[in-house]
Amino acid sequence: MANPPIRPNAHGGQGQLRIIGGEWRSRRFSFPDAEGLRPTPDRVRETLFNWLAPYLSGARVLDPFTGSGALYLEALSRGASMALALDVNANAIASLRKHLDTLNCGHGQLLQSDALRYLETQTPTAFDLVFLDPPFNKNLLLPACELLESKGWLAEHAWIYTESEALPSSLGLPGNWRLHREKQAGKVHYALWERQAPISSSPS
Repeated sequence: MANPPIRPNAHGGQGQLRIIGGEWRSRRFSFPDAEGLRPTPDRVRETLFNWLAPYLSGARVLDPFTGSGALYLEALSRGASMALALDVNANAIASLRKHLDTLNCGHGQLLQSDALRYLETQTPTAFDLVFLDPPFNKNLLLPACELLESKGWLAEHAWIYTESEALPSSLGLPGNWRLHREKQAGKVHYALWERQAPISSSPS
């Protein structure tokens, strides 16, 4: 028997997301409210995943500030081989775990963890795609970027998506990240970066 659809809980008109494309297209899920949680709007997600379309199949994905899980679920729906999501909010992780169970998805991993502490202390795995959509005004984006680069969490030509309240060019991200695309939606700047291997000294 097919699993029944998850019915959204009462969130004052908030707390619902829709998977836009892929295997689970048009599935709808609810998520718990949390301070600073800003689910990436449908239009922004559609633009982002159009940018990422050539690179998603088989990708290993990391979502350190997953929140509602909108980007995480979208990536799994569209062919990521595995995805790891982190969040400090136990309710957010529990909600996402129920969604994965409903979808019979066995290649999504979830951990309740502080993103910066996890990136600082855990043994790294090289990811092909990273979503960075932390709460604004908490000084989380730049430290996360620096840890991803310095601790070995990125594949040689990884893609990194950022959402920020500031212009991407002003963020001071690692010098070997090249800005691929950027747009603005309201006061939110979103951008896709391509990692280049750090330049090493030429042999003499």
